[in-house]
Amino acid sequence: MAGLLTTFRPVAARLAIVVLVLAVGAGGIWLVAGAATPQASPTTTDVPARDIEPAHVTPGSEAPGEDPSAAPDPGGDTPPDPGASTGGGAQRPPGSLDAWAERTATATGVPARALRAYGHAELAMREHRPECRVSWATLAGIGRVESDHGRYGGVTLQQDGRPSSPIIGVPLNGSPGVRSITDTDGGRLDGDPRHDRAVGPMQFIPSTWMRYASDGNGDGQADPQQIDDAAVTAARYLCAGGRDMAGADGWWAGIMSYNNSVEYAQKVFGLADGYAAQAAGARD
Repeated sequence: MAGLLTTFRPVAARLAIVVLVLAVGAGGIWLVAGAATPQASPTTTDVPARDIEPAHVTPGSEAPGEDPSAAPDPGGDTPPDPGASTGGGAQRPPGSLDAWAERTATATGVPARALRAYGHAELAMREHRPECRVSWATLAGIGRVESDHGRYGGVTLQQDGRPSSPIIGVPLNGSPGVRSITDTDGGRLDGDPRHDRAVGPMQFIPSTWMRYASDGNGDGQADPQQIDDAAVTAARYLCAGGRDMAGADGWWAGIMSYNNSVEYAQKVFGLADGYAAQAAGARD
């Protein structure tokens, strides 16, 4: 059954968002048009989260700290440009998160290209799911744990938002510490026709990507390897079910739905809390 194609109006300077709301089992339309089938990568011991200490926080007790001064501001870096429109009447310059991303990258060590994706995803949800209140810092925490912001296994995050080589996780074959998930995509996204593997900078299982796949860079495709697409898809996934990601209950429920591990959530918490504080400090 074909899915419903919905277009999000551009918010200020963020990239145009095209969301594909797709039923599980829908064929063809959710795939990346023209993308080659990736080669399944070998199992690697280079796990991005290994060297991250979990925060000493009780699950459900609080959400990571937020500081409005550190939030992406689509109009805060450059004056309005009458030639660029949000689609809602306000005039904004294209690329106005660039200065925010560069400043925040200096403070946090997160690549500016990745920060642009996380920031645009927050802005998209701020307009279209305002009750969710998902933050760029939480998305950055997930991105660090999952792929070191698109640099997993020694690859680099390029300016087009794609890693220099596809990021594909270990086979989910029931090995110790690994879930068993048989193939759901014919190997088209993960290169493995026997078992699913998590794909892209935000490490989506193919069946989950198929349900929430989103186009975050406005090119008409939803590609799990492209960080703008992956970040806004992750934001939509976290916001599912009407969650409030700024509240303790909603934040922990969202992160545990991403990976049902207390240690994982504590690692994301520490990273998100730290990124937000570092970014706020850069504004002082």
